[in-house]
Amino acid sequence: MAEYGPWTMVFVERVPLVIEVKNEEQERCVFLTLRGFLQHMDALKWVEVDHGAIPFLMNGADCMVAGVHGAESSVQEGDLVWIRDMTHKRPLALGWATQDAEKLTQSTKGKGIKTIHWIGDELWEME
Repeated sequence: MAEYGPWTMVFVERVPLVIEVKNEEQERCVFLTLRGFLQHMDALKWVEVDHGAIPFLMNGADCMVAGVHGAESSVQEGDLVWIRDMTHKRPLALGWATQDAEKLTQSTKGKGIKTIHWIGDELWEME
């Protein structure tokens, strides 16, 4: 385990697999990292996006509902979720769901996920 700023991470053979973050209520949330999801592709709490959303996510943008094409049924507003591409099912980003699964897939306007991204060696929540 390692602590870096406000985050705690679990490393397995020098690979970060689990991260601890806090939600808006400062409650502890433990979740797989993107590398962790590569080893556990069947994990719940996913949201799928189309290829048009990927460049925006990779540049640090929040995930807009227009790019969401699927969501695992247990996703609720406020949940920490992992975002994957709809074709290859590969993990792209982590973030906080702003709506439940049904609304994420049916809405056409607005923010769907407030993303969390690594910038350099630090983890930041994008505003």
